[in-house]
Amino acid sequence: MNIKIIAVGKIKEKYMREGIKEYSKRLSRYCNLEIIEIGDEKAPENLSKKDIEIIKNKEGRKLLSKIPQNSFIISLEIEGKEISSEELSKKIEDLMVGGINDITFIIGGSLGLSQEVRNKANYKLSFSKMTFPHQLMRIILLEQIYRGFRIIRGEPYHK
Repeated sequence: MNIKIIAVGKIKEKYMREGIKEYSKRLSRYCNLEIIEIGDEKAPENLSKKDIEIIKNKEGRKLLSKIPQNSFIISLEIEGKEISSEELSKKIEDLMVGGINDITFIIGGSLGLSQEVRNKANYKLSFSKMTFPHQLMRIILLEQIYRGFRIIRGEPYHK
């Protein structure tokens, strides 16, 4: 299984980079993982709705250009479906059994995802109605993917 995470923004904090590195190492037993960072657009305070859409569209085009053809696309969105860890593992397992070899997770920037990216997604996933920093969301996503593979394999995991 090939898992790709395409995310807006760079991880600057050392502790977050170390967390990502740790979960990437753990996941290497279960899948081929690739994390792609795209640069975020400058977004000053007090943007108009039009300016917000322009920025999201610019970031969206960059995100879309990195998605492999025939990949199953899961966008992370507040408006997406909230599921349990077990349900996420079942989703991944069902995709694998169904012959899907590539899953791409999309994490938008601080303003969210463009409508074009949202439309392209095969599945919209929400971790919560709360807003999380997109840098932290990378670690949370990696942990949940790792947990999902452990559940699929019947290996112990912390409940």
